[in-house]
Amino acid sequence: MKISRKTKHYVENTLCYIALFLVLIFTIFPIVWMLLTSIKDEADILTIPPRIFFNPTLKNYNFVFERSKFFRGLMNSLIVVFSVIAITLPIAMLAAYSFARFNVGGGQIQFYILTVRMFPPIAAIVPYFIIFRNIGLLDNILALIILNTIFNLPFTVWLLYGFFKEIPQDLEEAAMTEGSTRFEAFREIIIPLIAPALTVAAIFTALFTWNEFLFAFITTRTEAITVTRVMAGFYTERGILWGPLSACATLCIVPMFIFVLLIQKYIVRGLTFGAVR
Repeated sequence: MKISRKTKHYVENTLCYIALFLVLIFTIFPIVWMLLTSIKDEADILTIPPRIFFNPTLKNYNFVFERSKFFRGLMNSLIVVFSVIAITLPIAMLAAYSFARFNVGGGQIQFYILTVRMFPPIAAIVPYFIIFRNIGLLDNILALIILNTIFNLPFTVWLLYGFFKEIPQDLEEAAMTEGSTRFEAFREIIIPLIAPALTVAAIFTALFTWNEFLFAFITTRTEAITVTRVMAGFYTERGILWGPLSACATLCIVPMFIFVLLIQKYIVRGLTFGAVR
């Protein structure tokens, strides 16, 4: 029996939607479970099998606000994130442009920069810890800004390098033929074209910095703690405080969710940059 093209198209679309639905459930389920755990009391959280129907409570959020340093950690994390973005993007943009246009270092410097990203942070944190201890930067936001900048810069350089390679060099040469300097051509032509890519780089930098835990755990104590460091405080001697931990994790998602939501229109443009000339 021959299947019509219309029926075949309908079956393919149905299977595609089913697959997307399963992926969506698999992706969202941990977040939904975390949210439900954050509004359960301890008895409902530890009940086996888990309770689907329960009386919601906000005491876990009250615990986070009143008995932890969540607001200090939130403020410190925001300061670190925006500082790292402000430092990383200009440096990475200039470095990537020089690699794409002038082949600085013949590719060797690019490889060296990439090896910094390959290097496991756990292997480098001990020397950095000693250095920061000797110069008095332990439990200081500046130490986190330096560390996150060092480990985010290589990825950002390589990300922007690919975008710069997609921009025809003829655009700059045409502008310089009209009397513009290279810097003016870079500022007036290249930067507007590369803006979506800068947005994507900013998003990745923000997410990597916001989720970073190792540096904050090793180099901070009380004053410079971040939200990830605050979450580690819910691992106590009497066990894991699942309710407050889930509440804190739920709150930690909100700032990055809002940040990505505000600039979502640039994400697709940045990720598909150069796909269609």
